[in-house]
Amino acid sequence: AVQLVESGGGLVQPGGSLRLSCAASGFSFSSYAMTWLRQAPGKGLESVAIISSGGVAAFYADSVKGRFTVSRDNAKNTVYLEMNSLKTEDTAMYYCAKGQSRGQGTQVTVSS
Repeated sequence: AVQLVESGGGLVQPGGSLRLSCAASGFSFSSYAMTWLRQAPGKGLESVAIISSGGVAAFYADSVKGRFTVSRDNAKNTVYLEMNSLKTEDTAMYYCAKGQSRGQGTQVTVSS
């Protein structure tokens, strides 16, 4: 079964940085594009970043472009989300996803 386990969230001040990780198992990780999603309180799911199976191509939501970087290590079955210049509006539960499967999420709170 697909298993996705996110980590790295926490409380950070505006302007700060965090690096999220997502450890994947139960499927051929290097064959699939991976997505980072987020859900802010009272709002729907938003696709934040997508990375191709080989890690060559990445796409970002306009709201995070230039601040977030998605990467992956196929040898470690792990996908990362480097988040810089964080804003209060980045506060959300962050999930990694493969298709319709996603993990339990990791909370990111940006507050002074």
